[in-house]
Amino acid sequence: MRYISTRGQAPPVSFLDAVLAGMAPDGGLYVPESWPNRFPHGDMFTRHFSAAAGPVLAAFSAPDLLEKDAFGESPARALSDAAYGLLVDPLRWHPAVTPLVQLDGRSWVLELFHGPSLSFKDIAMQLIGPLYEYALKQRSERLTVLCATSGDTGGAAVEAFKGGDRVDLFVLTPKARVSEVQRRFMTASGAANVHVVEVDGDFDECQAIVKSIFADQGFATRAKVSAVNSINWARIVAQSIYYLIAAHTLNDGPVHFIVPTGNFGDAYSGWVAKQLGAPIDRIVIATNANDILAHAFATGRYERGVSKHTLSPAMDIQVASNFERILFEAVGRDSDQIRALYKDLADNGGFDIPEGALKWLRDSFDAVAVSDDETLDTMSKAWSAGSGALFCPHTAVALSARRNMRLIGPIVHLATAHPAKFPETVERATGVRPELPAKCADLFQRSEKFDSLPADAEAVKQYIRERSLAWS
Repeated sequence: MRYISTRGQAPPVSFLDAVLAGMAPDGGLYVPESWPNRFPHGDMFTRHFSAAAGPVLAAFSAPDLLEKDAFGESPARALSDAAYGLLVDPLRWHPAVTPLVQLDGRSWVLELFHGPSLSFKDIAMQLIGPLYEYALKQRSERLTVLCATSGDTGGAAVEAFKGGDRVDLFVLTPKARVSEVQRRFMTASGAANVHVVEVDGDFDECQAIVKSIFADQGFATRAKVSAVNSINWARIVAQSIYYLIAAHTLNDGPVHFIVPTGNFGDAYSGWVAKQLGAPIDRIVIATNANDILAHAFATGRYERGVSKHTLSPAMDIQVASNFERILFEAVGRDSDQIRALYKDLADNGGFDIPEGALKWLRDSFDAVAVSDDETLDTMSKAWSAGSGALFCPHTAVALSARRNMRLIGPIVHLATAHPAKFPETVERATGVRPELPAKCADLFQRSEKFDSLPADAEAVKQYIRERSLAWS
């Protein structure tokens, strides 16, 4: 299993090299050179999460994680068990890891928020943390890990890497653009290897800084830089697992998934699960007012706008990084086209999706934009409907999107964050202020540590030089 860049100007690499690098040196994103064999039987996906995770990780990581130890266990299985296994601290996960909760006869919510930072990002990050430590120990190396976050990725990365022996974590988050709970999951770890920076700008500016650091190959090499944003291939692999489990568990014809998304990584993970044999029909991209994806699917024009501050801040994104991966497939893996299209994006702020590629995309995906008013209305109705359900605003975007869709068959809405991460918005919609789970009830009593910087890549580079133990 080798990995190639969507932009075609970087040599193929192994799974571990792709994961540790995060982004390809030519500015593209890593994808498999060829897709693994489809899983012919779905029974493994109706067992415990870790039992499904091991084979999926093994399929994408051959031969890196396949050599068995003296007890007959492969690293792929050992890492999956360490992340999700039955012996993992029960305060860390729900027993099912990602439980399915039925809303009505044909509709479910897939709860992805039972991890340590109460976000779906934990599912991938809790695997990536030990995966990095495993790979770096093998190589006697240390890394500088960068993370630009619109809210949840940062907290999940901190929970995964805090106290690690071989990683210095730098988290860039937009100032005053995340909830107080989201921020404290980043700033209150107390770990010496965690460095949180509030950037005076929006998420897209944070993401642009990370990309510019990678583009400076001299700096990136000396700092031994890696990224764990949604562009990291291990994130995609881990997220594909819950799609496989949910689709095979329902086992009632092809399943539709409605995915609240800004960076497209979670929706792309569903498409990856489909390539592995998951019985999936439509994948619905649910966005907020930052509707670059909904606009692109409707008009064929992918165009950067001005980031809008909404009630679902983790989706306040105008450049959906992982869209490059699915567009690469849509143009028949023509890296020359991808380079030309993304040059237009960089130079002119957008591009027209080729007609054949747009048709290809519409064969698998739909996209719907949801307003803040619709989000609040959905949260209010869910609470007052009798079930007493509280949803975070991102989950409510997915539930709202369903109103505009005519889907026949089972429908699964992805619940991406615990409602207690957005207590003000939930209280505004329902009159009820959700409480943090017991495992993190002391979050507001913990000491915080963070720094503030302008939205300037050179300032961030200097900050890293002064703090990264990996700098050479």
